[in-house]
Amino acid sequence: MATELHVELVAADRSVWSGEATLVVARTTSGDIGVMPGHQPLLGVLESGPVMIRTSEGSTVVAAVHGGFISFADNKLSLLAEIAELADEIDVQRAERALESAKSESNAAAERRADVRLRAVAVR
Repeated sequence: MATELHVELVAADRSVWSGEATLVVARTTSGDIGVMPGHQPLLGVLESGPVMIRTSEGSTVVAAVHGGFISFADNKLSLLAEIAELADEIDVQRAERALESAKSESNAAAERRADVRLRAVAVR
């Protein structure tokens, strides 16, 4: 059985992360899912939430993902997101301001996006 899986995290506008991993955890419409090498093939819809990738080197990559699809077959995992950004790219103060603004405007979608960004930063 393989000890690694190849992961591609792609947003609509760019390739966000690509590499070898031992575990990926993502939120789907059916709940959180963990994918390891040798997992059964799957196709699912991604919910907004942090995605955690444990790399083959033992480090952890976290991304804020907003919608999309997850697909796994032949030890290759594809995360095709509408919007995705690595936790290291997120400006925490800006995300906090966006969350406060969204709350004051009662904008549920913007509030959810800002909350996901802050949770991704907290996980890393």
